[in-house]
Amino acid sequence: MLRVGLTGGIGAGKSEVSRLLVDCGAVLIDADRIAREVVEPGTPGLAAVVEAFGAAVLTEDGRLDRPKLGSIVFADREKLAALNSIVHPLVGERSRALEEAAEAAAEDAVVVHDVPLLTENGLAPLYDVVVVVDADPATQLDRLVRLRGMSEQDARARMAAQATREQRREIADLVVDNDVPLEELRRRVREVWAELARRAHTE
Repeated sequence: MLRVGLTGGIGAGKSEVSRLLVDCGAVLIDADRIAREVVEPGTPGLAAVVEAFGAAVLTEDGRLDRPKLGSIVFADREKLAALNSIVHPLVGERSRALEEAAEAAAEDAVVVHDVPLLTENGLAPLYDVVVVVDADPATQLDRLVRLRGMSEQDARARMAAQATREQRREIADLVVDNDVPLEELRRRVREVWAELARRAHTE
């Protein structure tokens, strides 16, 4: 099994790259999706978040109000660290269980961990290969404002809360440049997949 850490700044197009890798045959473990699951209503994760941030971060139907929580933590590094200390251990536990299931199914599986904060949390050593999806900050900002409907202020705050472009590239074994049209991105991802599959068979 080849353990791949996939990361990239917000708005860089990491989710699209992960989808394309799945199309190629990768097993995807999506930390963002798992992070949502571990704070669903009734979970210990949501109870811990409410204890730390108060009931004001809940919607009327008792679900986590992500925009409200995001506006709190992305403007305050200490509060962001507090949230991460709750969610990250839960995500790690669930990710390990999914990875063990993938390994049991195929010894040469390529398991891609989609981890937005891989760089920030010093997680590169946990993976056999680190793939970084890279885009110009101006491209990231445009995507966040135009495609996700964020205000420019919120978009810049979220970008500033993450590692720099240079820090991500420093830990990369492979870089997918994503300032390109979708068809070119598909070609680049196929090249990365060929390399990942080769390593999975040889390691």
